[in-house]
Amino acid sequence: MFGYLKMMIAVIMIAGIAGAGMYVMKLRSDNAILKANQIKLEEAVSSQKELIAQQKEDFQEILEANNKMNQLLTVLKKDLDDLDKRFNKKGRDIGKLAIQKTKVIERIINKGSIAATRCVEIAGGAPLTELEIKATKKSEINRECPSIANPNYVPYQE
Repeated sequence: MFGYLKMMIAVIMIAGIAGAGMYVMKLRSDNAILKANQIKLEEAVSSQKELIAQQKEDFQEILEANNKMNQLLTVLKKDLDDLDKRFNKKGRDIGKLAIQKTKVIERIINKGSIAATRCVEIAGGAPLTELEIKATKKSEINRECPSIANPNYVPYQE
């Protein structure tokens, strides 16, 4: 009976040791999987932080571009209002005037069209010429859009 009891205790101990060994191997396997998952998670967090930083930079660039565009739009609206005032001064009818003084109006409109075309080029990103940059007198400026074509020109304020 003692032999049978010793054998049962030995079998239980061997089974316990084998079970503990299997449990330790499973823990090691789980630990390796968890380490791999942790590395992937850290990489994902790092890439997300980089993406968020890039999006913040892009957002700032968009805001700056939007502010520049709004400033340009304000200037262009002012130029349009000034142009409208020139054409509609004192109830002037440009059509009647064109019939009466065809050559003069043709010359004025052609000259204005050239200046307006240059305004569109500048608004589209064309660089300013030296003459445009240096223009400070009313006779030297582009009268259609002096605010963008002639940065050094300061109009006379009444």
